[in-house]
Formats: sequence, structure tokens, C-alpha cells
Amino acid sequence: MAMIDISVVPVGTQSTSVSQFVAGAVRILKNEPGIKYELTAMNTIIEGDLEQLLSLARRMHQSAFEAGAKRVVTTLRIDDRRDKPLTIDGKLASVREKLAR
Repeated sequence: MAMIDISVVPVGTQSTSVSQFVAGAVRILKNEPGIKYELTAMNTIIEGDLEQLLSLARRMHQSAFEAGAKRVVTTLRIDDRRDKPLTIDGKLASVREKLAR
């Protein structure tokens, strides 16, 4: 299983606010069966099959154009671990465990 974090930033819009564009991108995730994601203040973290994640990233990027952006800058980081399962909850639990020491 892989994990990505993605930030879709519209450029060339009528407003400095980007929340409507973020909501449009997250709506894609809400409608995708079997996808686990976590929305944060600065990006969205998604876990799943790498091919599916890359397809979702493309659709999220495209959604900003469909909402009226003239230019879109999307930043994507991929964490693809093959030696053991990789999940959002697992990564957080690992850090919390170390903090408790």
C-alpha cells in the first residue's frame, strides 16, 4: 500500500481564498469507494493502491481547472513502502509511541 500527500493550489482566480477549490478536490475523494484520506490545514493525505492514488491526484488537479482556475500548481509526495503495511494510522501511532518514551 502507498500513501500520498497532495496540495492543489489554484492560481489566477478572482479571490485569495482557495477553500472552494479544496472542497472540490476533496469531493472527488469522498465519492471514491474504499479510499481513506485525512484532510489537514495544508494538504490532504491519502492511502491506497499507488495507481489509484495517481489517478485520483490527476482528477483532483483537474478539478481546480473545472472550477475556474486558470493555472494550478499541485504538489505531490509519495510514500510507497514495500517491506510492511503502510497506513496513516500506523505512521501516527509510531510517532506517538516514541513520544511516550
